[in-house]
Amino acid sequence: MEPLIEFMRPERLWWLLIIPVLVLLYVGLLARRRSRARSRSLGKLERVLPQQQAWKRHVAVGAAVLSLAALNVAYAQPKGQVDVPRDRATVVLTIDVSRSMVAEDVAPNRLVAAKAAAQDFLQMLPSGFNVSLVSFAATPAVVVPPTTDRGIVAAAIENLQVAPSTAIGEGIYASLDALAQAPADPEHPDEPAPGAIVLLSDGYTNIGRPSAGAAEQAKELDVPIYTIAFGTRDGYVESGGRREPVPVDHAELEQIARISGGKKFAAGSSAELKQVYESIANTVGYVKVDQEVTEQYAGFALGFALLASLALMSLAARWP
Repeated sequence: MEPLIEFMRPERLWWLLIIPVLVLLYVGLLARRRSRARSRSLGKLERVLPQQQAWKRHVAVGAAVLSLAALNVAYAQPKGQVDVPRDRATVVLTIDVSRSMVAEDVAPNRLVAAKAAAQDFLQMLPSGFNVSLVSFAATPAVVVPPTTDRGIVAAAIENLQVAPSTAIGEGIYASLDALAQAPADPEHPDEPAPGAIVLLSDGYTNIGRPSAGAAEQAKELDVPIYTIAFGTRDGYVESGGRREPVPVDHAELEQIARISGGKKFAAGSSAELKQVYESIANTVGYVKVDQEVTEQYAGFALGFALLASLALMSLAARWP
């Protein structure tokens, strides 16, 4: 089991042994005071003066002890994982354009709503990120290779058209091919930039290679796939004058995300889809790194010291 807090100078934590000593000393003083109070009667002056409220004294001592403990933790230079914005990465926006995407359970229909949300998603990503667009139905297409030009990607999203069948696995393979086209970092040409696939679909694979195998390959390449199941169970399309149900399928998209090391989301409306994209943008836009957080615990120490000071001032005051 990993420790909750790691320290750069853990040997300094030995000073924390002072804390239980101070607590025991305070408890001993309280016991001695009670014993002396029981063994003598109150004088006339003590009867007249207002009695101190014990809880204020306890708060003052407790806050002072906690302040000392927090200060000692800060002295040991604690470190923790913090979110730091990525300088660069490549995100492949992979969109299902199969015929079921014209279902109108999401107004005005799934594909139009998906296009609008994808346009917003582009603006959420850091400007230094490369973005690629891949579409898939029966066959996939790398519509836009990785680029930092948001205008080109936005125009391509707007021009997406529906086609028959759904090949999610092929869409993932094409997305991995797109990632391979990402330009190298001039400062670190031998280090591939972090990459992620954001895949939106409403159905399940009915043609092409299985999506599980594609997810396995993504995992081997350290490319997480964030899947979005878009639509509701009530979706349908018109075919030959008949209604064909096209309920959103969650199981396959859940499997893809799990295998690849990504995360599966679901959205049944345009508003929900926007929230999902915001969450994904925050995830792919930041990376967790170990960083010293001494200031945080020094702040805790200051807060407890202030509380102790206020409690002591309250004990000393004689209000009219």
